Amino acid sequence: MSRLKTPLRRWVEILTLCGALALAPSLAAAKMGGLLGGGAGSRGVKTYSAPPATNTAPSTAAPIQRSVTPPPATQQQPGFAASQGSFGRSMLGGLAGGLIGAGLFGLLTGHGLFGGLDGFASMIGFLIQFALLAFLARLAFQWWQNRNLATAGGARPNAFAFSGAPGAGFRPGFGGGPATRRPQAAPLQLAAADFPAFERLLAQTQDAYSQEDTAALGRLTTAEMAGYFSEELAERRRQGVVNRISGVKLLQGDLAEAWREGSDEYATVAMRFALIDVTLDRASGRIVSGDPRQPTQSTEVWTFRRPAGAGPDAWRLSALQQTA
Repeated sequence: MSRLKTPLRRWVEILTLCGALALAPSLAAAKMGGLLGGGAGSRGVKTYSAPPATNTAPSTAAPIQRSVTPPPATQQQPGFAASQGSFGRSMLGGLAGGLIGAGLFGLLTGHGLFGGLDGFASMIGFLIQFALLAFLARLAFQWWQNRNLATAGGARPNAFAFSGAPGAGFRPGFGGGPATRRPQAAPLQLAAADFPAFERLLAQTQDAYSQEDTAALGRLTTAEMAGYFSEELAERRRQGVVNRISGVKLLQGDLAEAWREGSDEYATVAMRFALIDVTLDRASGRIVSGDPRQPTQSTEVWTFRRPAGAGPDAWRLSALQQTA
């Protein structure tokens, strides 16, 4: 009987371990922003640049994976198109040259363009000659057309330009007009009152998220971040759980960088904080993960944005990045 219980017990332990491993990603994501993929939001022109390391967050912050800010445009390597075009021209040129050479050899030896074939074969030879002439005529027309386009300044058929909007005159993919000039980042000196504002936003945003108060999140964060948090709360409702956060306490904070960009100001801050973070079953209130008596610590990099020249109460959460 004991021989049967031992294997059964081992199978139960194995299945329990597998279940815990399967739930590990969702348990690790049981926090505000845990479903955003490590980093989300906008940091202006620095959205896709890693924030400088600080004493609070010496490791690299997770890259921004969700943002309304478009990534920097990537340009095609110029040598690729040139080599591709030369390869095509050399292949067509070699084919045409071989056919022309064979035809001229036939004319010089008195056998006609393709050897003076008789009967039905002569008709086939005539059709081949006609196709060759049409092919050569098409090559000549394309050469003449490309030459005229190059003389006209490199314009291409169906090329278009945006107008009546920011970046007017930009010709996508052709380099025929000025690209949209992105705002430049200028260093910004923060005031002493800005840092308590960041600490307040840390606690207020966590509390609004815990209460699923989307209206409060809309006041404390940018419209982009409010939309991401609303999606995250909707996903937790779909899963039948609710994330309860309390006792948020800032333990350490460092300013990573601050800058002015056009009509906006940004500040990226690394913060290590403690909090009670518990996930409950929405229907029964049963604890799914977390300890209601034991605080946990987390280190994150938050970026705040406000209109240039505004006071400390105008800061809004603009991006959130997890750390290792």
